[in-house]
Amino acid sequence: MKSLLKLLVVFVITWQAKLVLRKYKPKIVAVTGSVGKTTAKDAIFSVLSSSFFVRKSEKSFNTEIGVPLTILGQPNGWKNPFAWIVNIIEGFALLLLPNHYPKILVLEAGAERPGDIERLTSWLKPDVAVITRLAKVPVHVEFFSGPEDVYREKSVLIKELKSNGTAVLNSDDEDILPMRDLTTGKIVLYGTMPPAEVIASGYKIEYEGDGKGRAPVGVSFDVSIGKEFENILIRGGLGVQQMYPILSAIAVGKAMGLSLEKIAKSLGNHETTKGRMKIVGGLKNTLIIDDTYNSSPLALEEALNTLHAIRTRGRKIAVLGDMLELGVFSTPEHKKAGEHAAKVVNKLFTVGVRARHITEGALMGGLPENDILQFEDSKRAGKELELMLAPGDVVLVKGSQGIRMERVMEEIMAEPERKDELLVRQDREWLRR
Repeated sequence: MKSLLKLLVVFVITWQAKLVLRKYKPKIVAVTGSVGKTTAKDAIFSVLSSSFFVRKSEKSFNTEIGVPLTILGQPNGWKNPFAWIVNIIEGFALLLLPNHYPKILVLEAGAERPGDIERLTSWLKPDVAVITRLAKVPVHVEFFSGPEDVYREKSVLIKELKSNGTAVLNSDDEDILPMRDLTTGKIVLYGTMPPAEVIASGYKIEYEGDGKGRAPVGVSFDVSIGKEFENILIRGGLGVQQMYPILSAIAVGKAMGLSLEKIAKSLGNHETTKGRMKIVGGLKNTLIIDDTYNSSPLALEEALNTLHAIRTRGRKIAVLGDMLELGVFSTPEHKKAGEHAAKVVNKLFTVGVRARHITEGALMGGLPENDILQFEDSKRAGKELELMLAPGDVVLVKGSQGIRMERVMEEIMAEPERKDELLVRQDREWLRR
């Protein structure tokens, strides 16, 4: 019965979304990739919203429900039938009454299972399609026959571009670059070397403070487009995980006719995305890298690389939860992550059944057994870590959604009273789970 009701709701809101697009005719910027979708979507919004009336997908509204809800400007009704009734009524009001509707929609397109993007693009044709980065072992690969099928699914977004549309592609990714042959539309490439047109260089972590109190506050890098040149400073987040989404946003801004100077100015007010390499103050004068939204092998590798690059007077600690939906890749990828962590951290906390293989990999990598703690529950891991923290420590917290690693954050953050503002999954429905 619940499945039938869900199908009915999806049918109605999708039908309404199609009619809304036909009535208001906004430009569509659609974003997909294995990693960096939400961060890119938020950065694109920051760039465009300074010049246009823009709406973006909230959180990670990238499914058959989330995309229509974004187009309709409505929240998720979750399991509340009355909330869905209100959504549908509001959808009809949007169709029947005059409305000041956005000129641009920035939509995130996820691919959890084969056919997801194809079903979306059967009725949603983007004006701009952005591919962020692919992965040799993507999240959700469990539901595909292999990574190549995931790549093909993502590439559908490029194939379905409007004839006069623009494909914005990460040319540093060897699996993305060939996608430029899938469209007759305009191509804008971004990366750190030719053939990219939007080129970043000089990436570095920025620090503030005096003496031993210096701490990372963000990242900076230079961007050039032909003869245009700007330095970009992104505060509040760390890693190349911040740089590439910003580059994609700059490329979209250029495709929309904005100057690099104007784009750089708009990024001065950009707020980094919650739960994605976000800098959060920790207890006892520590620093936390909050990467708790989700996890996959590539994203975890980059997060550990960032932890390794940080200069600190304290210890480097990683709290790593299960990576879900990896299918046959699960055990080897968790072990590989553990071996990588062993080269980076002084202390390792693992959370979840699959994360036991991270422990195995860390032991194989030479991390002493006394420096590894294993837990089944994220909240318990956070409580134990709180007791061990010392001034100057830098802590990376990362795991897949289902492991709820934000509960670790709640135990070790300096301002738990601000958790609704700083952490992911703080709305009522998530807190009930």
